[in-house]
Amino acid sequence: MKVGVVGTGYVGLVTGTCFAEMGYDVTCVDIDEAKVEKLSRGEATIFETGLELLLERNIKEGRLSFTTKLEDAATTCRVLFFALPTPPGGDGEADLSFVEGAARDLARIWTESGRTDYCVVVNKSTVPVGTADRVRGIIEAEGHKAGVLFDVVSNPEFLREGVAVSDFMKPERIVVGTSSAQAEDIMRSIYEPFVRQGNPILIMDERSSEMTKYAANSFLATKISFINEVANLCERVGANVDHVRQGMGTDSRIGNLFLYPGVGFGGSCFPKDVQALLRASHENDYDFKILDAVLTVNDRQRHSLGKKIVDHFGGSLAGKTIAVWGLAFKARTDDVRESPAHFVVRDLLGAGARVQAFDPEAMATTRAVFGDEITYGKQPYEVLEGADALAICTEWHEFRRPEYEKVKSLLRQPLVFDGRNLYKPERMRDMGFEYYSIGRP
Repeated sequence: MKVGVVGTGYVGLVTGTCFAEMGYDVTCVDIDEAKVEKLSRGEATIFETGLELLLERNIKEGRLSFTTKLEDAATTCRVLFFALPTPPGGDGEADLSFVEGAARDLARIWTESGRTDYCVVVNKSTVPVGTADRVRGIIEAEGHKAGVLFDVVSNPEFLREGVAVSDFMKPERIVVGTSSAQAEDIMRSIYEPFVRQGNPILIMDERSSEMTKYAANSFLATKISFINEVANLCERVGANVDHVRQGMGTDSRIGNLFLYPGVGFGGSCFPKDVQALLRASHENDYDFKILDAVLTVNDRQRHSLGKKIVDHFGGSLAGKTIAVWGLAFKARTDDVRESPAHFVVRDLLGAGARVQAFDPEAMATTRAVFGDEITYGKQPYEVLEGADALAICTEWHEFRRPEYEKVKSLLRQPLVFDGRNLYKPERMRDMGFEYYSIGRP
């Protein structure tokens, strides 16, 4: 089966590469010529565990190709996935201009090419409820006279950055929104090799499918904000959030995932998706109070570590140097979109500090944001030298077992602010560190 993927960002590149790995003939389309040239050479444009190996193999074996011409996919592929960016607008509403533009271009190409065989157009992007209907309407309205029989399907992704390849190849569930029996048969056929262990392919209407993605991400964001609120209260009453989290998480109704306090959530999904669902509720005259609280708590939490540091030094960091470990929004990715670490860095700079930072993968993406405002180290210990304190912002494995004596010897004083609760307070105290974490005595 020929599969097309329009857009080669995190979702599109993983989707196209993994379909090729499963044996499909995949054409990926992107308007960025430099990116297409790089990908065609087998060079991944994002850091994602295991992706580059699959990319190289499937290009070599002829199952995966990249092009800047939508025609190459639109005229030949039986299934065409839209994996395009839907960034938040100023009011939080998802910007659908890329998706709508692709739909118009697709209609034009079909008309000009005279294609008449059946095609399934799949919204893989995270899109507001009603977008499948919108895309269908655009294709039908844009002078489409070629007579192509088509359906528009909603198929949201549930990929976690850092383990996206594994998530795609072994999904917990596949959600497909369609009212077409023909489209359902094709979508089941294309995904059946990925769920041979029995995980479900859930078929529902398009709007329920679109809502499912927003509801899932918003619920996970709610768990994060909730445990951060619990942690903040623990600090005030003398409780230990580690113990509280364990006591909560062993309840099967709650579970222990996403119950880790820290410096808030970030990335390309949670902030955007919560905002979009909140916006949708306002447009439909519904006051979704929980989502308002989730965003308010998260905004405050992203500034909590910086505030601890500034307060420790008496309200100003003028003349101080702070080392920062971790710049990506989470471990195992180079993505810094809405990264809590960047909020910490901005707070430190705003208080007058000099910042020396290291991240195993997110140096280039951070430099694109901060330029020369901060200093970048080639390895974690380099940024400690001469620093007045260490701030930990991302939970990379490399930071979990440092050489503690080396850390002490390089810092001007043994002072650590841990925004990810990587270390045990008792151990840090016994080793002579002054140690601040989230929600623990």
